Amino acid sequence: MVIRKTRADRWFDLFNYSLLGAVMLVVLYPLYLVVISSISDPNSVNGGSVWLLPDGVTFEGYRRIFADGRIWTGYRNSLLYAALGASINVALTLGAGYALSRTELAGRNFFMFLIVFTMFFGGGLIPSYLLVKELGMVNTVWSQVIPNAVGAFNIIITRTFFQSTIPKELQEAADMDGCSDATFFFRIALPLSLPIVAVMTLFSVVGHWNSYFQALIYLRNEELYPLQIVLREILIVNATQDNMLMASQNEAETLRIVDVMKYGVIIVASLPVLVLYPFLQRYFVKGVMIGSIKG
Repeated sequence: MVIRKTRADRWFDLFNYSLLGAVMLVVLYPLYLVVISSISDPNSVNGGSVWLLPDGVTFEGYRRIFADGRIWTGYRNSLLYAALGASINVALTLGAGYALSRTELAGRNFFMFLIVFTMFFGGGLIPSYLLVKELGMVNTVWSQVIPNAVGAFNIIITRTFFQSTIPKELQEAADMDGCSDATFFFRIALPLSLPIVAVMTLFSVVGHWNSYFQALIYLRNEELYPLQIVLREILIVNATQDNMLMASQNEAETLRIVDVMKYGVIIVASLPVLVLYPFLQRYFVKGVMIGSIKG
């Protein structure tokens, strides 16, 4: 049976498509502008003539960025921190969220109170640094993945997801069949929880990939610098070198390469996350909606 749309329905659909198209344009255009600006002549970018197509195509910014060997070291370190940190984050978050979702856990409300308490009160930077130093993690890989390994907000979302997704009757049936808690968690609960696993993975990977403050505080060895710190150093060094040449060069020409490198740095730093997101998108939307609305 074919349902015919009324004129009001067609106008409503047209309004929805127009609104969604406008929202998509607002979201995608800034990224597109950064891409074309990164390969355009900085003079054209600063003059406002680059808004639809690149002008005066040049890859000088990317050449300057990738000519620095530290960029590959930064990529390697960021991938290591993101993979190792996300593994630790997801494992601890899922374990804590599942345990707190079990009604038979003694004192779970007290534990939940302690977790929520950390969202409002913290020790501060200096006590955190002293703690990391006493644990011998300063200037090591572990300083980038152990502090903030578990987030209270993520635990709350995960707990709510398990409460609203895993029926209590399923647990009771598994108990009658002699299924242990560990077996139920790994063989039943986790396979049914791929959306929240994908959400926590994406949150953790993006968080570690974009993190630079912890590296700035805890790392001194350049061989351990993540990509974000390396890109920051490249921009600072190039800006300093160009400023030293101002006496013999035109100021506009001096800032030319620095400007185009800024756009290239944004693309270099964002590309891995943009590549990862499409593979997790279908789980991401479902996981966030279930974990944040239900319960």
